[in-house]
Amino acid sequence: METQLLILPGLGDSGEKHWQTFWHEKFKNSIRLVQDNWDEPLREDWLARLNEEISKLTQPTILVAHSLAVSLVLHWAEKNSSKNIIGALLVAPADVDSPVHTPDVIRNFSPMPLYTLPFPSIVVASENDPYALFERKQYFAEKWGSDFVNVGQQGHINSDSDLKYWEEGQLILQQLIKKINS
Repeated sequence: METQLLILPGLGDSGEKHWQTFWHEKFKNSIRLVQDNWDEPLREDWLARLNEEISKLTQPTILVAHSLAVSLVLHWAEKNSSKNIIGALLVAPADVDSPVHTPDVIRNFSPMPLYTLPFPSIVVASENDPYALFERKQYFAEKWGSDFVNVGQQGHINSDSDLKYWEEGQLILQQLIKKINS
C-alpha cells in the first residue's frame, strides 16, 4: 500500500510559492489540510480539523508539517492516535513559547509539548529562521525523539525561501520513509 502525505500548513496557510503547495501538486498521494481561520488560529479548532481529517485516513500516512503546524502535530499526538499515522516530517518549528520569535496570535498553541513522539520523525531546521532559535529547534528534536537535519541558511523554509519543489526536502522525506520501513 502506498504511503500518503497529509500536508499541514502553518499560520497564514502556505501560499502558491511555498514548497508545500508544490508538493501537493506533485504528489498525487497527498492531502492538504484546510483550516477555517489561517490568520487567527485557535488550537482547539485546528486540532478538531486535524482529527477529523486523520479519522478519514485509510492508508499509512506521513504528516508533513510546517511552522505552527509542527506544534499542532505535537498537541494532536499527545492525546490522540491513529494506526494510519506512521511518521512526521516537522519543518521549521515555530517557537510558540517565545514572544520574541512568534506573534501573540499563536500563543494559544503554547506551551510547546515536550515528549517522545509515538512514531518516527525528522525535524528540519534552518540556521537563520526568524521564528525560532536554532538551538531551540535542536532541543525540540531531542525531546520529541526526532532525527535532526540542518539545511543551512534557508530562513523559515517557506515561500520567501523560494524552494519550489524543495528537492532537498524530498530526499529528507525519503530518509524518513526508509526509517519507517526498516
